Amino acid sequence: MIYACHLNDLPQGESLRVMAYVPIALFNADGEVYAVDDTCTHQNASLSEGWLEGCHVECPLHEAAFDLRTGQPSCLPAKHPVRTYEVTVAEDGGVYVHAAAAEPAAAPAAERVVEGAA
Repeated sequence: MIYACHLNDLPQGESLRVMAYVPIALFNADGEVYAVDDTCTHQNASLSEGWLEGCHVECPLHEAAFDLRTGQPSCLPAKHPVRTYEVTVAEDGGVYVHAAAAEPAAAPAAERVVEGAA
């Protein structure tokens, strides 16, 4: 679980990008906070830069839309869902996403050192 922001920093109808193991888009839609993978499954675009309408976000690149509650695409051109994450809003207003924190990328296979290899 990672700290994303304070609820006051995410007004209703707004979004922000959270750097976790993968980028996550956080949305305040009608007073509920939702988290999904920030990358559209149709093409490489940031959903946190998209347009929020109710519980749906529209990708800024080709207008694919996703339901924030389920991650399912609600129109073409997207055919695959985005991953959703559980969100907890603490009593003090802290917003936490149930996802792994950012980790450094592993070295490419050719650069990895294997003990005992000749």
